[in-house]
Amino acid sequence: MIETEAKIKVADTKALKERLLAVGCVLERDRYLETNVLYDYRDDTLFAKREALRLRMIGKRAWLTFKGAPRKARSFKVRPEFESEVRDPASFRKVLKAIGLRPVFRYRKHRTLFRKGRLVICLDETSVGDYIELEGRRSDIVRFARVLGYSRTDFITRSYVTMIAAASGKS
Repeated sequence: MIETEAKIKVADTKALKERLLAVGCVLERDRYLETNVLYDYRDDTLFAKREALRLRMIGKRAWLTFKGAPRKARSFKVRPEFESEVRDPASFRKVLKAIGLRPVFRYRKHRTLFRKGRLVICLDETSVGDYIELEGRRSDIVRFARVLGYSRTDFITRSYVTMIAAASGKS
């Protein structure tokens, strides 16, 4: 599966949430906490290839996601993505360790999840600011961003990991 997304910095999450509902977005899941841990080998094999292996926890549920190297795209982050739910996260972390993977970066965010047709809309509150993340077809992302008063020049393609690491001096 190919993931296509763009982030936009948000000044007022409450106002944006109201705007999303006003333009017909469906609230799928109200504000919840995600804990994300990235894994890599000791020689940073995945990082060197611009790939990522993430274990995401939401409550007691977990998902493992592999993200391939980003493809060239000016306004969007486009990359292969494969994800699967993990039934026993504690045991799975032992599997990751046994095959030589170790946690290399950890971050948390609060997320509110919306949908509008095929578009997935995430309102994310992070340690480096608040963002709306639009995921779907490029044309849908551009069209919906315009509805909200944004243009392609507002799109951010950097990952939360990159932004958080840069803000903490770990980049």
